Amino acid sequence: MTPENTPQPYESFWKYLSKVAFRQDWANVNGVRTRYVQAGRADAPALVMLHGTAGSLEAFCANLGEHSKHFNCYAIDLIGTGLTDKPDEDYEINDYVEHVRGFMEVMGIQKASLIGISLGTWIAARFALTHPDMVDKLTFNAPFGFADDAEEMAGIRTRRGRAFDDPSWENVKTIFDNLIYLPAKRIPDLIGMRQAMYQEPGARAGADHILNLFKPESLSRNLIPAAEWQKIVAPTLIVLSLKDRPLFVNTARNLINLIPNAQLLEMDDVGHWPQFENSALFNDANIRFLRGQ
Repeated sequence: MTPENTPQPYESFWKYLSKVAFRQDWANVNGVRTRYVQAGRADAPALVMLHGTAGSLEAFCANLGEHSKHFNCYAIDLIGTGLTDKPDEDYEINDYVEHVRGFMEVMGIQKASLIGISLGTWIAARFALTHPDMVDKLTFNAPFGFADDAEEMAGIRTRRGRAFDDPSWENVKTIFDNLIYLPAKRIPDLIGMRQAMYQEPGARAGADHILNLFKPESLSRNLIPAAEWQKIVAPTLIVLSLKDRPLFVNTARNLINLIPNAQLLEMDDVGHWPQFENSALFNDANIRFLRGQ
């Protein structure tokens, strides 16, 4: 049998979570019923994980186990997404920031490190600028929020919009085709969970509120200019995924020269989800960074 025809082992969330002690629950955050998963000792340093556009906390399934050995981890479904409530209003970056701040307050977290993916990095950066005393360190996977790219914004709106309009397997899979570089990592668990979330009552109405951010007028008032990135004081790990799309590669290369206390981690053969596609490399490097090693 040739290598390309060799059967790939079936992969599931449970490959990563079956030996992890965690709990799933919902918290009332400023009136928004917010889904989260917690793993790790209550007395360990807090680590908050923020997913990408119209995503969910499952993006961190391969990271909770290793990180929870050292940190009190919280992965959340952001306002309007996943299985969190979907208020009838457009969501801009400051709305997400306030949701994260409110969540930390409810959980009794005074200070945390933040891991973001794509939109989550944008939120984490603005959070660090707005609430610097609440941030220890930052990790940016597929960093976003520095520059516009009309083609990329249109693609985000089109792919997510189509999947919300018709959450068929193929439409949802197309999202992951653009997130994950390696076809073998576009696992059915991820597609099936995202499909179920897009079929939830209120998901279609909430989609317009999520995707409004990527229209030109909203985008222009939410992007973070270079002078503000230079004011981020928290130590920052920037993950540059070499197989990601140009906007995110270029953003990573720009931010490493703007954020004063930044380190760069280059990862090859990964796309928009480096924390999942090569979780072993990411987990080791990020834990060392967060622990000051």
